[in-house]
Amino acid sequence: MSSAASARPRMVGFFAPSGYLPDSAVMDSAAQFLAARGWRVSAGDTVFAREQRFAGPDSLRVGELQRFATDRSLDLAVSARGGYGLSRVLDQIDYAAIAAAQLPLVGYSDFTAFNLALLAQAGGISFQGPSAADFSDHADAVFTMEHFFGAISQSTYGFDFEPAADLGAPDVLDVRGRLWGGNLAMVCSLLGTPYFPRVHGGILFLEDVNEPAYRIERMLLQLLHAGVLARQKAILLGEFTSIPSLANDNGFDLAAACNTVKLRCPTPVVSGLPFGHGRRRVTLAVGAQARLTVSAGRAHLQFHGHPSLRGG
Repeated sequence: MSSAASARPRMVGFFAPSGYLPDSAVMDSAAQFLAARGWRVSAGDTVFAREQRFAGPDSLRVGELQRFATDRSLDLAVSARGGYGLSRVLDQIDYAAIAAAQLPLVGYSDFTAFNLALLAQAGGISFQGPSAADFSDHADAVFTMEHFFGAISQSTYGFDFEPAADLGAPDVLDVRGRLWGGNLAMVCSLLGTPYFPRVHGGILFLEDVNEPAYRIERMLLQLLHAGVLARQKAILLGEFTSIPSLANDNGFDLAAACNTVKLRCPTPVVSGLPFGHGRRRVTLAVGAQARLTVSAGRAHLQFHGHPSLRGG
């Protein structure tokens, strides 16, 4: 490779396959953050489009996802936000072409539908990570950015975390398997469809936001009754944020919901994964091979085999 080629600025493309961006200043801030670090930024029409609750019509959103995800002039493609909308277009995506492009693709929340569909349909690996609002110098974003650039720059990436005291974890654990999962509601929404991966012996991670504790329990039990949880080597629980307190809960909370499932589930459950809808979250490669260990009150997750930045 010539020195001119090696000095080419990295290029990132932002697209919005689901909900519209309420504030265009978010994209401006992300572009400034990346430009200050030597990146060139391309934003698709969907980033600025709005139709009902969506970032433009279905045809625009799925067309732009397909184009950005297979554009070999890009080094990285990022879903600008979540919301809702990918479920409407899952049957219109060429997953084989996207998997063959081997481009790091990143999103979270509603992007779970794409992550899992790509894995189920083509064995492709993509990322759960930041959206446009996370590309910032704000103190809360430092953790997220550090783990994001670490994950997409290294062929093997790992980090430590402390299991949450109220939900617990096994004293000792050492398992290997395919890392997969995402937003709990989106995972459950794909059950029984061609877009749900049949992962045996995997490490399943889950998070959610704005869901009452009883609905979290109900969705976990749905996965349990469907046999999904029993087929895994371990279940990783991330953050379940903004849980509304209902008048008739009478003390029923997230811990009670999770303990109900743990008593019925033979698979080890490890909580405290720093991943969810908060500002501080790690980046995870959906479909990568991973190893999870727990010892002396600390957990370590490491994964490899995921797409990474060319020349990184």
